[in-house]
Amino acid sequence: MNDLPRTDLPGIVITGASGRMGQMLLRTVAASDKARLVGAIERKGHDWIGRDAGEAIGIGPLGLPIEDEPLDAFARAQAVIDFTAPAATLEFAALAAQARAVHVIGTTGMTEADIAALEPAARHAVIVRAGNMSLGVNLLTRLTQKVAAALDEDYDIEVIEAHHNQKVDAPSGTALMLGEAAAQGRGVSLKEVSDRGRDGMTGQRTRGHIGFSAIRGGDIVGEHDVMFAAAGERIIMRHVATDRSIYARGALRAALWGQDKAPGQYDMMDVLGL
Repeated sequence: MNDLPRTDLPGIVITGASGRMGQMLLRTVAASDKARLVGAIERKGHDWIGRDAGEAIGIGPLGLPIEDEPLDAFARAQAVIDFTAPAATLEFAALAAQARAVHVIGTTGMTEADIAALEPAARHAVIVRAGNMSLGVNLLTRLTQKVAAALDEDYDIEVIEAHHNQKVDAPSGTALMLGEAAAQGRGVSLKEVSDRGRDGMTGQRTRGHIGFSAIRGGDIVGEHDVMFAAAGERIIMRHVATDRSIYARGALRAALWGQDKAPGQYDMMDVLGL
């Protein structure tokens, strides 16, 4: 009797089930005693469609086939966790809103226009979106804002990030989140002071600009440094991720947090009360 599924727990759907984060999310939700896995989504034509989600990721059968019809899955869920691509995320946002499911978005590479396009969905459902779902990274983000507010433009700010060689966007969503925090601390617009992609005769650094450097190689999960460099000293704050499960745990926490919230757009600062 105790082995029966807990139908009173929030049902979670994972999109992009075959991806690195999709597989980690499936494992995390399947092992949770606070939520239940009710759907796993992949794109039409993917060779995982119809396979048992648990067998596909090597944890044994879960009795849950991987699907290619997201609305059907969203309709039986209380939350959707989505680490896919911007175009897919916008489609999922509309469907999650239709199902009144919390939509947790960890997708990176979203433009300002993509983010603005989420607003109609946020009128009907909870959206929790963050460039990074890690508790440690969000603490680093808040510290970055505070340090930037305390130090003047004598301190150059550089965000240095490193990821695996399969990552397709740069700078990372986390790096941009850190850069935005630094800009907010200084009371400026990141768009106006962002300095990226230096190459060739670039001239000297512009005072007050926030620089970004991206490294891609091997199987690096995620490393982020925020450096405040002035004449004679440097302050370096660092976060190193060694396991993607930190992002999955944070995303699940966000999905559970959103269950009793009013429709709107939130971030991990809201989830963590920072």
